Amino acid sequence: MTDRAFEPRPIRGDPVAGPQALLGWAAAHQARACALLVALCLVCFLPGLVSLQPMDRDEPRFAQASKQMLETGDLVDIRFQGEARHKKPVGIYWAQAAFVGAGEALGIPQARTAIGLYRLPSLLGAIGAVLLAYWSALAVLPRRGALLAAALFAACVVLSAEARLAKTDALLCACAVATFGALARAWLLRADEGANRLGTATVLAFWLGLAAGILVKGPMVPLFCGLPALVLSLQARSGRWLLALRPRLGLPLTLLLVAPWFVAITWKSGGAFYGEAVGHDMLSKVQGGSEKHWAPPGSYLFAVFGTFWPGAAFAALSAPFAWTNRREDAVAFLLAWIVPAWLLFEIVPTKLPHYVLPLFPALAILTVLALTRGALDPDRRGARLTAGLVVLIPVGLTLGLPAFAWTYDRILPWAGLPLLVAASAVAFLSWRAFAKGAAERALCLGILASALLSPAVFGLTQPVMQALKVSPRLAAIRDRLPCAAPRVATLGYREPSLVFLIGTDLAMMDSAEEAAAFLQGPGCRLLYVEGRFAPSFAQAATAAGLVPAQVGAVSGFNINGGRRVDLAAYATTP
Repeated sequence: MTDRAFEPRPIRGDPVAGPQALLGWAAAHQARACALLVALCLVCFLPGLVSLQPMDRDEPRFAQASKQMLETGDLVDIRFQGEARHKKPVGIYWAQAAFVGAGEALGIPQARTAIGLYRLPSLLGAIGAVLLAYWSALAVLPRRGALLAAALFAACVVLSAEARLAKTDALLCACAVATFGALARAWLLRADEGANRLGTATVLAFWLGLAAGILVKGPMVPLFCGLPALVLSLQARSGRWLLALRPRLGLPLTLLLVAPWFVAITWKSGGAFYGEAVGHDMLSKVQGGSEKHWAPPGSYLFAVFGTFWPGAAFAALSAPFAWTNRREDAVAFLLAWIVPAWLLFEIVPTKLPHYVLPLFPALAILTVLALTRGALDPDRRGARLTAGLVVLIPVGLTLGLPAFAWTYDRILPWAGLPLLVAASAVAFLSWRAFAKGAAERALCLGILASALLSPAVFGLTQPVMQALKVSPRLAAIRDRLPCAAPRVATLGYREPSLVFLIGTDLAMMDSAEEAAAFLQGPGCRLLYVEGRFAPSFAQAATAAGLVPAQVGAVSGFNINGGRRVDLAAYATTP
C-alpha cells in the first residue's frame, strides 16, 4: 500500500498541530515509526512500574509463585505457599523468575520482593503487543494509518494497566496479536492471485505466538485465533487459505515447544494440573461468576468506553462503516477478529476488563480504516455527543483521585494535578477537533491526553496515596523490629500481597485463640490483627495471660475488598 495523509497538513503555527506533525514525520520511515511507538509505550507504561504496590489479588499470587520457584529450584510445579497453583501453565512464572534471577545476579537489593522486576515481562509483552499491532495493521493500512492505529492501542487504559501488573495478560496479548498479524496476511493472500506465499518470518510469527500463548495461558490464544479462522473459512466456504501458514511445519514445532512442560507437570502432579486448570478454573468461569467476578451480558460493551479510552468513542462511530463494508476482505477479517470472541466473552458469566484486551488492536485498526474512508463524520446524528465521551475519563480522574486522597490520607496530590488538568484540557481539544471535522487530529490529541494521564496518575499521584499501600506499610513494621528474622502471622487480613512482601512462611491464623498462642511461642514474633478481630483477640490474649506490645498500626483502603481496613501489629521480642 502507498502511504498518504488522511487530512490536509496541519497549518504552521497551529498550537495543537504537534501530534499530527510527529505522526507524519515518524510515518516516513519504518524505523522512526517503531521508535515512536516504543517511546509512547515507555511514557504510558513506565510510570509507577516500581512504586505501585503489589495489586491484590492476582498479581502477588503470580509473583509469589515465581518467587517460590527461585526458592525451591523447582521450575515445573507451581505453588503459592503450600498450595498447588494449577490454574495457568508455566510460561509467565518462568519469565518472571528469569528477570528476578537476573536482578539478583546484577546485585539489585532485595530483588525477590522488588515487584518491579516481576512486572518486566508484562512491560515487554505490552510493548511487543503494540509493535505487533502495528505489523498487523500494515496488512490493511498504509504506514501512517498503521502507526496511528498502533498508537491508539498503546494509549488505551487497560493495556496501560496490564503493562504494569505481573500477570499473564500483557504477554498473552502479544502472543495473540502475533497470530492475528499472520492470519490477516494469509486471509488477504487468498484474494491476491499474483502474490507469493507467506514469508517464513510471518509463518513463524504465527506458530511461535501460538506456542508461547499456550505456555502462558493454555487454550486462550488458540481460541482467539481459531474463532476468526473458523468464521472466515465458513464465509469463504473453504479453509484452504489456512494452508499458507504451513501447518506441516508449524504443528510439529508447536508441539515440540509446549509438550515437554505439559509432560513434566502431568508426571509431577499425577494429572491434578488438568483437573484444577480445566475442571475448576475454566469451568467455574463458564458456569458462574468465578471469584465474585460475575456480570451480565453486555458488560464489556458498556465498559469499553473506559477500558479502550481514548479510542472507544471513535471506535463506536466506526460501527456503521464496518457494517456497510462487512463483505470487504479487510473489514471482514477485522470483524471476525472482534465479534465472535466478544460475543463469547459476553455470554460467559465471569467477566474481567482484560479478557477482551487482544481484541482491542482490531478495534483500533477498524477505527483508523473508517477514518481513511471519511466515515468518522461529525455531522452524523449523535456523533459529536458520542465523541464527547473522550473527556470523561481524564475529568473523572482529575476530580476523583484528589477526593480519594483527601478522604483517606488527608492530602492533595499537588504534583499530579497539573498533568491531570492538562490531560483533561487536551481531551477537550480532541473532542473539539472532531466536532470541526478533523478526525485524525482528534485521535492524535486523544493519544496525547493518554500520554499525559499515565504519568499523572501512576507516576505522580499514586505514590503519595498511602492508604492504598496497606501491605507495604505492614511489611515496614516488620523491618523496624529489633530482631533479624521474626516469625510473622496475620489474623483477618489475608491478602497475597502480604505473603509476597513478608515471605512464604507467613502464617495465616484462623482464630483469635490461635493468634494468641502464636505470640506465646519462642523467639521474636509479630502478629497483625485486623480491626474486626480486635475484640476477640483481646479476650483470647487476656485468657492466655498475655499482654502483647503493640508496635504499630495501619489504616487504609483494601482495593480487593473495596473497603477501609484497620490493623494493629503486636510483637514479642526476646
